[in-house]
Amino acid sequence: MTQVAAPTTRKDWTSDQEVRWCPGCGDYSILAAIQMLMPELNVRRESTVFISGIGCAARFPYYMNTYGLHSIHGRAPALATGLAVTRPDLDVWVIGGDGDMLSIGGNHLIHALRRNVNLTVLMFNNRIYGLTKGQYSPTSETGKVTKSTPLGSIDQPFNPISIALGAEATFVARTHDMDRAHMQATFRRAHDHVGASFVEVFQNCNVFNDGAFEDITGKEHRAEKLISLTHGEPIRFGPDLEHGVVQRSDGHVEIVEVAEAGVDALLVHDETRADPGVAFALSRLGDSVHQPTPIGVFRDVSRTELGSQMSAQIVGAQESKGRGDLGALYRSNGTWTID
Repeated sequence: MTQVAAPTTRKDWTSDQEVRWCPGCGDYSILAAIQMLMPELNVRRESTVFISGIGCAARFPYYMNTYGLHSIHGRAPALATGLAVTRPDLDVWVIGGDGDMLSIGGNHLIHALRRNVNLTVLMFNNRIYGLTKGQYSPTSETGKVTKSTPLGSIDQPFNPISIALGAEATFVARTHDMDRAHMQATFRRAHDHVGASFVEVFQNCNVFNDGAFEDITGKEHRAEKLISLTHGEPIRFGPDLEHGVVQRSDGHVEIVEVAEAGVDALLVHDETRADPGVAFALSRLGDSVHQPTPIGVFRDVSRTELGSQMSAQIVGAQESKGRGDLGALYRSNGTWTID
């Protein structure tokens, strides 16, 4: 629940702290997108909270002139859950990287999403551990050679969008750090959604994993490699929209040439579909960052968020049984005296 505020500018949302990321880091563009977006959301700085874990992305709260908490590794979703359900008047944002959220924090993330906590979660995915100097992360591709995998990673990487959809997040989207307009449009929708919003942001680490997404996010590649998802429209892409996506009878989705398949055969994107199956299939399009990859909103559905459910449950218990007696509880069955 947000409160309408007096007009603000980007400067009002920018803290007095020196921004300390490596020169050229994609985090700068994400920070700028958020700082420029906040005045347009008509929210109050004193009612806004940014909570982060550990990692390069986790420095984010320092640079926002709001309330914030730089928490411990992976636990940002858990801390944010407690705040969101007890203070529904606050706008709670969760910031973290792929290592922070999908490794030690993976359990906290999926439960925050399945419970539909009213949070806006932004996960910066650079497919590497940057703060600790270049170890492989849960999203690093198989065969990735790093300081911790000198012979190449043998792990199957996580697909963050697939994980969020599998956890039944009610809003799931993807954007990238090379397109400020797309980031802001995606972040706005994630913020306005009531419930758990998850946004994966492709973010470049120019020191330890430079160009990880260049084959799809580079300006010369976007038209051919980014599959824009627009609700209610056939899924098409390419410089002349010559490519499209169809769904086969077994539920599998694949890329076709529109001239051969026909426009009527194309899959019409429905982000409001209750069953996340089609969205999940779309999240599996392209098994590497060198192939056409969907971007935009995969899912946007409504479900009662956790805080409202908890409040209703407490009120119902009080109305049916009256206020509890702590002393009587202490003296109830299940207690004993030790001599």
